[in-house]
This record gives sequence, structure tokens and C-alpha cells, in this order.
Amino acid sequence: MKNIGASEALIFTKGLKMLKQRKAAAEQLAARLFETEFAMDEAIIKMAELVSFMPVARNKANLSAVVGQDAIVQASQALAAFVEARGHLVETHKRLGEARDQIGLREMALGTQNDKPQILPGKHILEVVDRVA
Repeated sequence: MKNIGASEALIFTKGLKMLKQRKAAAEQLAARLFETEFAMDEAIIKMAELVSFMPVARNKANLSAVVGQDAIVQASQALAAFVEARGHLVETHKRLGEARDQIGLREMALGTQNDKPQILPGKHILEVVDRVA
């Protein structure tokens, strides 16, 4: 086995330290990404529930179809905006995966497959990430 000099050992040590820093930063970023994705999905679910209940509420109150129509339109547009925003978040996820590969952390999964931990109702995403880490 080849003996390495002090300067080579120092360069190697600095390289390992930098890799550890990159990995730690990437893990923190991934946790925030997962939390944001979860929150976005929850917002879409809540908005869809609101939009779908508006005509039910109108019917239960025995009101004319014209009552609240503008509100349904506005809520539907908000839902569409959430769905569009989710698409941007998905694209962000893809781009972060590319950046991860560019900085030498290809082996680190950012949830691009079905390898995300399951989030149970009442659990905060960071509790799940801490459990998995």
C-alpha cells in the first residue's frame, strides 16, 4: 500500500469534510422539500374539499343555483392555482435531484422514487425525517 504524504492526507481530510457538509446541507434541504410537498398536497386536499362542499351546502340550504356561483368559481380558480404550484414544486424536486448529482451525492435519495417514509396522520414531517435519519 502506498504511503501518502501529509499534504495529500490534508487534502483528503478536507475533501471528506466538504462532502460531509454537502451531505448535511442536502439532508436539511430534502427535509424541507418533503415538508413543503406534504403541505402542498394537504392544501390541495383541503381546497378540493371546500370546492366540492360548496354546492352541497347550497343544496342543503335549499338555495338557488345562482347563489354562491361566484364563490365557487373563485375557489375553483384557487384550486387550479394550487395544482399548478404543485407542478412547479415537482419540477423543483427534479432540479434538486440534478443538483444533488452535480455535487457528488448521487447515492443520496431525495425521494424521487417511492422511497419516501410514510407520513401518518398527526405526525409532523420532521418527526418522520428524524426517525428515518
